[in-house]
Amino acid sequence: MPKRINLPDGQQAVESTKGFFGEFKAFISKGNVMDMAVGIIIGGAFTTIVKSLVSDIISPLLGVVGGMNFDQFSLKFARVTLAYGKFLTAVINFLMMAFVLFLIVKAFNRSGSLIKKEEEVEEEATTKVCPYCKSEIDIEASRCPMCTSQLEEKMAEQ
Repeated sequence: MPKRINLPDGQQAVESTKGFFGEFKAFISKGNVMDMAVGIIIGGAFTTIVKSLVSDIISPLLGVVGGMNFDQFSLKFARVTLAYGKFLTAVINFLMMAFVLFLIVKAFNRSGSLIKKEEEVEEEATTKVCPYCKSEIDIEASRCPMCTSQLEEKMAEQ
């Protein structure tokens, strides 16, 4: 007989009596798997964009400025050709892609923090500092619980 299990997000899944497959069913029925799949697909598409930016725009501009093309560099040993220039090009492309990705993530984080700063609402203070012993006390206190001093601002209001 199938057993019902409760998932953390309030949904229920049916666990079969075949332990491993039941756990797999519960894992697949969670929403996190779909989120992960969407993230991987978008990440792949984003990688294509960044790779195109580096290889089609930035690398040719650097080639014009630097005048170097490492793809042609190679060493020959007997019957083997080591194309170390292509390896150097791959390393340089990786570093450029990492730098471009860093700049994009930094821009997104900066724009996100600007939006959050606008959304933050200043909270009202719930405590104040005793002018005599400098301890933190409730804002509505008329006497300090630490040094038992009578607070003047409360007396002035009354």
